[in-house]
Amino acid sequence: MFADIIENVRKTTPLVHNITNYVTVNDVANVLLACGGSPIMSDEPEDVEDITSICGGLNINIGTLNKNSIEGMFRAGKRANELGHVVLLDPVGAGASTLRTHTAIKLIDQIKFDVIRGNISEIKTLALGSGTTKGVDADVADAVTEETLDSAVRFVKAFAEKSGSIIAITGAIDLVADKDKCYVIRNGRPEMGKITGTGCQLSGMMTAFVVANKENPLEGAAAAVSTMGLAGEIAWDRMQEGDGNSTYRNRIIDAIYNMDGQTLEKGAKYEIR
Repeated sequence: MFADIIENVRKTTPLVHNITNYVTVNDVANVLLACGGSPIMSDEPEDVEDITSICGGLNINIGTLNKNSIEGMFRAGKRANELGHVVLLDPVGAGASTLRTHTAIKLIDQIKFDVIRGNISEIKTLALGSGTTKGVDADVADAVTEETLDSAVRFVKAFAEKSGSIIAITGAIDLVADKDKCYVIRNGRPEMGKITGTGCQLSGMMTAFVVANKENPLEGAAAAVSTMGLAGEIAWDRMQEGDGNSTYRNRIIDAIYNMDGQTLEKGAKYEIR
């Protein structure tokens, strides 16, 4: 299944509009190109409706908010909904500040999101309407572990049903779920946390995967998570003495660029609950 998902991305070259944070915008663009998609970046309110109209998907990331970009998010999101385009929300740091939390919750209230992707603290903040996070990292107490996995799966399915969105929680163990089915994914390396923006990159790539597989959006989202995690494993295996996190970032992008369906199918580590 995952082999077909990634090959569909390569065949269709989905165009994705990204309103993403300026810390990682270049890497998001490069990962989209690497996976077979095509990126456009624009957050100017007077520009976003035209831009999102020519794309198949919209990736909204709240990592570096300002008044202009917030207005752009709402205008682009509503236009994408009107056109039936895929829309993804990455609620970076929701719970860390009032502005981030209120913006994310208001976005969910006013825009229909096909996918919401974040760490467990961010997702809990959205599910509960409030919460706390340490920066953009999941609280340790909220981490999805083997011991907490059953309750986490129940939680993510329940929020998927409540929100009407596919919910992707990423961390040491990744969960991608709709109301009926949850992919439990165990690809990745802990060293990926030493690179700024792997989550932002994943959100851009996930949007492309879902656009290219609109008939199987849950599988599209899950395949994107496995692709990023597997790329992290492959890239780590290729690290040399003296390499650091900058090289690791580039090797991850290269691994995604060279990923094919057979490699993904063989390397994806997941179960369905």
